[in-house]
Amino acid sequence: MPYMSDAMQSSSTTSSGPLTIPVVWSPDCLLHEPKGEVWLGVMTPGTELPERAEVIRRELVTAGAPAVPAQRHDDEVLRAVHDSDLLDFLEHAYDLWAADGLFAAAGTDRVVPYVFPTAGLLDGLPIRQPAGIHGRAGRYGYDTMTLIGPGTWRAARAAVDVALTAVDVVGGESTAAYALCRPPGHHVTREAYGGSCYLNNAAVAAQAMRGSGRRRVAVVDIDAHHGNGTQMLFYDRADVFYGSLHVDPGAGWFPHYAGYRDESGRGDGAGTTLNLPLPEGTPDDDWLAALDQIVAAVRDFGADGLVVSLGVDAAVDDPESPLRVTHDGYRSAGLRLGHLGLPTVAVQEGGYHLPTLGTLVRSCLTGLQSGLALPDGSA
Repeated sequence: MPYMSDAMQSSSTTSSGPLTIPVVWSPDCLLHEPKGEVWLGVMTPGTELPERAEVIRRELVTAGAPAVPAQRHDDEVLRAVHDSDLLDFLEHAYDLWAADGLFAAAGTDRVVPYVFPTAGLLDGLPIRQPAGIHGRAGRYGYDTMTLIGPGTWRAARAAVDVALTAVDVVGGESTAAYALCRPPGHHVTREAYGGSCYLNNAAVAAQAMRGSGRRRVAVVDIDAHHGNGTQMLFYDRADVFYGSLHVDPGAGWFPHYAGYRDESGRGDGAGTTLNLPLPEGTPDDDWLAALDQIVAAVRDFGADGLVVSLGVDAAVDDPESPLRVTHDGYRSAGLRLGHLGLPTVAVQEGGYHLPTLGTLVRSCLTGLQSGLALPDGSA
């Protein structure tokens, strides 16, 4: 049964007035310029562009959202989420690539791995640290699409500060905050980056919420692709729930190896992961029905804090997925999440159709704002 009545859904799509959810932002998030992606061995145009953040910010500020500058935070929470070797690699990879003369030798001024220490390669041997940065890149990067340039580390580190500042805002006078993180993050595991992501902003936000006194935090991922990094970072933990609705990886979609329905947690975290893979062409009604299941699971989990991995690449016009969600679908999704009545940090993930990107994010945040004003679905 749908969580909202038809009347409530109708009101969610016609609500007006200014957007009051604070937008946390850092201009350093624009410094990452991927230049392209090596996909199936071919350099193709990049889709995770700085313009993504700019069009979202303009749309939300025009809608009335107050802008909050990101504040610098130390690395304590970041190092609780990611391995120190990964952080060290990301910070220094570009300079080492240049120092090793690879601009000329590789014909690119972007760091891109070419060999990976898979289980099939090592066959039980220990993972060693290659001397050359061109060998080392495959230890920390798990695909060839996610290139590192001169501004990548500063942008990714700034996105972490954006997420942490949004947690601070929610710990103050606001019930919700939106973290305009770029590059996105939900594909990053403890030790490896990929999927156009370098640091896991949503996981950092969830960890910071736990550190601020929240007893149980839920991460709800509505990006079109499964957040394999976020899932695995909390897969063994009982204090963080991860729920995701995404295009079915079994139908040939990234991340291919994770995001299946039978992945439900491990050890202390058994039962705290819920994956709902969806078929190609899934429209609003079916997408929202899956979200209803996740919302119900969040309630059963007893969460007292919420992080939303807000990807809008499930939209009908987005080139990166085959799902068919509309603006009304995103607005209804925001309303459902707001009805949980929880302190909420929404963290930007995917979304690549620049003409509609800003309005899609605005639709979801407008719904979230309306839902928080009517907790538990009360009128």
